[in-house]
Amino acid sequence: MRNYNISKHSSFYAVGLSYKKADAEVRGKFSLDVPAIDRIIIQAKEQGIDGLLAISTCNRTELYGFAQHPFQLIKMLCDETRGSVEEFQEVAYVYKNHDAISHMFKVGTGLDSQILGDFEIISQIKQGFYRAKKHEMANPFLERLCNSVIQASKRIKNETELSTGATSVAFASVKYILDNVSAISEKNILLFGTGKIGRNTCENLVKHSNNSHITLINRTREKAEDVAGKFHLTVKDYGDLQAEIRKADILVVATGAQLPTVSKALIYSKKPLLILDLSVPKNVSDDVLELDNVSLVHLDQLSRITDDTLAKRKEFVPKAEAIIEQVKKDFLKWLETRKFAPVINALKQKLKTMKAEEIDFQSKKLSDFNEDQAEVISERIIQKITKQFANHLKSSEVDTEDSLALIQKVFQLEIDSQ
Repeated sequence: MRNYNISKHSSFYAVGLSYKKADAEVRGKFSLDVPAIDRIIIQAKEQGIDGLLAISTCNRTELYGFAQHPFQLIKMLCDETRGSVEEFQEVAYVYKNHDAISHMFKVGTGLDSQILGDFEIISQIKQGFYRAKKHEMANPFLERLCNSVIQASKRIKNETELSTGATSVAFASVKYILDNVSAISEKNILLFGTGKIGRNTCENLVKHSNNSHITLINRTREKAEDVAGKFHLTVKDYGDLQAEIRKADILVVATGAQLPTVSKALIYSKKPLLILDLSVPKNVSDDVLELDNVSLVHLDQLSRITDDTLAKRKEFVPKAEAIIEQVKKDFLKWLETRKFAPVINALKQKLKTMKAEEIDFQSKKLSDFNEDQAEVISERIIQKITKQFANHLKSSEVDTEDSLALIQKVFQLEIDSQ
């Protein structure tokens, strides 16, 4: 099995795009649903790529994995999406080895989120790892890295106030409504889509708007009823969408589909209608703007919140970065041990072979030889010897490569490179 120590033969890459350079339309072209992620992982496995993790959210799409060249990962992504390699290269980033590791830490702890401290991304990393593991593409390196990022995320949540205050996309949408719509408690609000963002938006609407005129519609009615039941809201069938849009003053779309679910053809309302599209790709067609009474606000606009909450969060960035460095240091220390683990294991096997030969020799030579005691004592000596070598190799003052070469030479070790 390959050593996951970031070798010369196969590098660890993070390739992707995010809200920083790619707008919602471009991000939509490269978004991945679960079946597409599974297909990429399976394809990577067939190509001999050792370890791959994919995440796709409204703000980013990224692949993390080992490859000979990052283009291997980029091509797989483009083959499974509506985006081209040329479009990807215009807005993409590619990180390699330690830079890729650092990038995942920033992403997973909310420091790279469109809304600073938004920790929803960590659940995407967990899901990405789950899918990689399901297809046997979660190697020890990826498993250790993901666990380290999760650990850093938990510590930042517990030890800092980076995530205090409500500044999620769901809250941003409600804040926009509260800031821009008068007499909000009297307006008819229609929420189309009850996935994670839809549920969170619904909860924030109920909490902050004091509005009882909220109607939920979802393609699967049961899901809408689950959400509505908690807040005693109205649920309508998917077939009633057009009629409910006609009644609505505010339409919140959070359907998460690959193509628009709301277009000009659905809207016949004569009164002003505010539409908030919380989906990537866009789930509201731009043709709705051809209607004089319709206003459309997309997720990207909602995410540009610069309120007191974000200002307070920024104060805790240095502390969060310090926590990341601590956890990352432990991960890199573990990674360094991957370099000499094969040598230490080979040394241990060599010493065990010597032990077995000597015990066999002494048992034949001595009539009162106690083989069990000899086994225990020699095994303890082997453990102590290998531990001494391991501690020596971990020392920052040691040239690891030279020491490994010397140990292999002295003990004539054969190292399995696979």
